[in-house]
Amino acid sequence: GRTELLFQLDVAWKVGDVVQTLHQLYRASCLDKMGDQAAMITAILQSRLARTSFDKKRFQSISETLHMECKAEMVTPLVTNPGHVCVTDANLYFQPLNGYPKPVVQITLQNVRRIYKRRHGLMPLGLEVFCTENDLCSDIYLKFYNYQDRDEVYFLIATYIENHIAEHTAESYMLQWQRGHISNYQYLLHLNNLADRSCNDLSQYPVFPWIIADYSSSVLDLTKPETFRDLSKPVGALNKERLDRLVTRYQEMPDPKFMYGSHYSSPGYVLFYLVRVAPEYMLCLQNGKFDHADRMFNSIAETWKNCLDGATDFKELIPEFYENDSSFLVNSLKLDLGKRQGGKMVEDVELPPWASGPDDFLQKSQEALESPYVSEHLHEWIDIIFGYKQKGSEAVAAHNVFHPLTYEGGVDLNSIMDPNEKVALLTQILEFGQTPKQLFTTPHPQRIIPRLKSLSRTSSHSISIAESPVSPNEESFEDLTEESITLAWNNIAKLKLDEQYKIHKEAITGIAVTCNGSSVFTTSQDSTLKMFSKDSKTIQRSVSFSNMALSSCVILPGDTTVISSSWDNHIYFYSIAFGRQQDVLMGHDDAVSKICWRDGRLFSASWDSTVKVWQCVPGETLSNKKHHFELLAELEHDVSVNTIDLNAANTILASGTKEGTISVWDITTATVLHQTECLNLLFAVVASFFCTDSRHLLSTGEDCCFKVIDVQTGMLISSVTTEEPQRCFKWDGNTILSGSQSGELLIWDLLGGKVTERIKGHTGAVMSMWMNEQCNSVITGGEDKQIMFWKLQY
Repeated sequence: GRTELLFQLDVAWKVGDVVQTLHQLYRASCLDKMGDQAAMITAILQSRLARTSFDKKRFQSISETLHMECKAEMVTPLVTNPGHVCVTDANLYFQPLNGYPKPVVQITLQNVRRIYKRRHGLMPLGLEVFCTENDLCSDIYLKFYNYQDRDEVYFLIATYIENHIAEHTAESYMLQWQRGHISNYQYLLHLNNLADRSCNDLSQYPVFPWIIADYSSSVLDLTKPETFRDLSKPVGALNKERLDRLVTRYQEMPDPKFMYGSHYSSPGYVLFYLVRVAPEYMLCLQNGKFDHADRMFNSIAETWKNCLDGATDFKELIPEFYENDSSFLVNSLKLDLGKRQGGKMVEDVELPPWASGPDDFLQKSQEALESPYVSEHLHEWIDIIFGYKQKGSEAVAAHNVFHPLTYEGGVDLNSIMDPNEKVALLTQILEFGQTPKQLFTTPHPQRIIPRLKSLSRTSSHSISIAESPVSPNEESFEDLTEESITLAWNNIAKLKLDEQYKIHKEAITGIAVTCNGSSVFTTSQDSTLKMFSKDSKTIQRSVSFSNMALSSCVILPGDTTVISSSWDNHIYFYSIAFGRQQDVLMGHDDAVSKICWRDGRLFSASWDSTVKVWQCVPGETLSNKKHHFELLAELEHDVSVNTIDLNAANTILASGTKEGTISVWDITTATVLHQTECLNLLFAVVASFFCTDSRHLLSTGEDCCFKVIDVQTGMLISSVTTEEPQRCFKWDGNTILSGSQSGELLIWDLLGGKVTERIKGHTGAVMSMWMNEQCNSVITGGEDKQIMFWKLQY
């Protein structure tokens, strides 16, 4: 019928402008084809934008310098708002054409914490700016008309905030999550952000997993695995009967095949959950109508059951299920959402019996998300949504194949010339759901569970994570040694130089200390092994095995024998008790670069491209009895091996080569588990050490970088750039103490990727470093021929 509407404007002189625009838009809406309508509306918009520019009187200060100005749109759910962007040396401004939501949106550059380039409508034109570190909602989301403008604005802001905060990659967040520095919730939040998911874009809304599978018990038991959903499978594969039907259909389908006809995240699904707090979005999406009352979000248990059994329902959850605002579960606006078949009105969402109310439901959901079970299995879900099981043969094997249009690069819109087809396709893409950008192409490492402490969340309360059950063969105590080590690393910046002695004629290459700490053995490029007494502060022994440099030394248990490796291809055994060379092992065809001793076995690395494992039967104390050596294994490399280290269990060995490759070996089978091209082939690996929990490996080399490798998967998960090569280091998983080329000791915050303390030390490069078990005493050897004793001064 005929309806009259009366609009009253705040500003009288705008009436003519509004009427003219209404006429133009009305004419556009009368065109038959969608493509023609879109083209005419775009022309009207561009013409208006061209006739206006940013009002410089809106600057915060008259002294601001303008860097750039361009046209753009501010993206909000279901609506984009055109206007002008302006970047100065102090602020980012957006002035909407229609003055809504306010005449100018202003963001101080100094407050910006994170920025992300975004894909909007499958085009690389978006930019999202956050002034918080751990929040889901950004301060502004802009969509530009060309990627050059977007990239220039990104560059201007990024240059400014570089000094404030390092840009995090998926790998650096992974490292923080693995080590328990951020919660499961925060990690998923960051992954969504990095994968182009945004609260301002309903077609790419953040996706969170269904965690709980029990919605019928009166008490939620988070210790039972059956309480939880299987995180290794997509929702569509959780019900075997339904999956069998879908797989049969998939096999009979012509190319392009897909298993699921709908997606796990789409604007319709997001608004299904949020209809009670954002009814206007649902009405906008569905032409002014709510969905049928029986299809509304009526009950948690019902929704879960439908996701398990429904023929076309495979949806995951949204972050609101793991936050603190329960308003989306309550019909506080008293909306008329219709009457169900049984005559019952749609009101609040029905909660499971184990929840006493909406807030309790959210709190228990949060506890479930942070539970040990989920911490152990979350990486499996990440593989499916953000990782290597998202595409290709792995996706097929995991029953994780969606319609081709849902994937990034699934269609090239620029190649479609017909405007009507283009608009129809874009609408389909935006409304059907989009798969997140792929962040990982190899299996995601598991979380390190026993170490987890209480993690604070963006919420007001903090969630305490229970320790996972410890298997019988693992020790589950935290003794005083562990506490003192933690204390030492927390105070490592308080390392003070105690004493220093020049004891060699060339650079010092290795340091070994007796159990009681009284005698220090050092090797040097001057070809000597020296024994320095800490008590008398004098050199008590000096021995030369050949005229070639020695590269490292270790003391055997019992403090009776020192082993030194030499550039003359030999390994020398020196008896401390008898003060003479006891034995020599001619083990390699080139210089021996590094030796380790564990459980009666000797590990030797050499420039002849091998690492050899020897079973060593020591000689008796009588001087005429020699050691007996049996070669147990030979680990072949392509090039010279510079460094080796073993994990705590002595089952895994890491080796670093002169061409920048790190190899992880299973010693029990003498096979390579992983090989990581850590550095450019021109740069050698200098040092490599396992962390105390043996889950991560840190290496450094001539390329001026620290690299963290996940031992389980071989994935390179973090990289920190250094100003100059670091020659040696110790680390506890979070903090690194390194010796630099210039002679300084540097303390690094690995997760922050920065130096936190510089301690003046040697006058040449720090070549070797020893640290005691309590981590409160350090000895360094330098290119300046000196050894330095360092003590922690609490």
